Amino acid sequence: MTKGGSRRALGAALLVAALTSTAACSGGPDDSGTGTGGAPAAGQQAPDKAAARQTAAELAAAKKAASAKRRAARAVAARKWGLKLTPLEAPAPPGTKPRITTRKGFETDGEGLPPVFTTVPTKEKIVFLTIDDGAEKDPALIRMMADLDIPYSAFLSDYVVSDDYGYFARMQKSQPRGVGLHNHTLHHKYLPGLSYARQKREICGMQDVIEKKYGKRPALFRPPYGNYNEDTLRAAGSCGVKAVPLWASEAFPDHMEWREWDRDLHPGDIVLTHFRGKEDWKGSMPDMIRRVMNVITSKGYAVARLEDYV
Repeated sequence: MTKGGSRRALGAALLVAALTSTAACSGGPDDSGTGTGGAPAAGQQAPDKAAARQTAAELAAAKKAASAKRRAARAVAARKWGLKLTPLEAPAPPGTKPRITTRKGFETDGEGLPPVFTTVPTKEKIVFLTIDDGAEKDPALIRMMADLDIPYSAFLSDYVVSDDYGYFARMQKSQPRGVGLHNHTLHHKYLPGLSYARQKREICGMQDVIEKKYGKRPALFRPPYGNYNEDTLRAAGSCGVKAVPLWASEAFPDHMEWREWDRDLHPGDIVLTHFRGKEDWKGSMPDMIRRVMNVITSKGYAVARLEDYV
């Protein structure tokens, strides 16, 4: 090798050594992109933590935007349907459902029976709207509740539902999370006056109808007139009923009726109304919804989904 070639080789070797030394001293990038040994450079956040914080912020912003969009749509719907106030949005349901027990004074002697209650244990300012029997099949009700995004549960009796099962199938699918369809017996009889066998036919027969027509066996049952005995609860439990919600107040198009002495709403109260029209009371079903929602909202309550709590 010539003398010039030796000098060039020596210079190249010294340059490589210098670059290698600089990278080692500065903690040059490794496969993780965070520096030697995967540690972030001083003053920098680990990319996974920064990304997690960014994702959480984005999710929170998206949730806030979605809530604002729902409120705006509900305000438009409230004006469309003639409500005085825009219904309030219910808080997110609890991760674990509250423990439901039989209301004091509503007990029977039996043990292990479905609990009977009028109010769900909660501290949130929410109530639950339930509609009984199925006699009136007003398409405007389905549209109104879907527009307002108000959850509700229906307790059906076959003797008034059987002429149009399709109406309640449309109702069931009318909201993103569905409308709960539950048991109110086959023929709306006064159950304590029937034998255990006949009560079981009334209750379990309706369980079968709802499962066949709507694809799901109900977990909730409401006895006609709110009357029951131990046989009622034993029969209901024998065919899959888990709970027996009654009610704390009842809504009509022109007034409210109250169970409690203070004639007021309370957190977790169950509100009853019926599938009825102008032939039976002073107004239509939308009239009734306007009335009850104005009362509920004016008292600072929102309507929540009963099936999320029971």
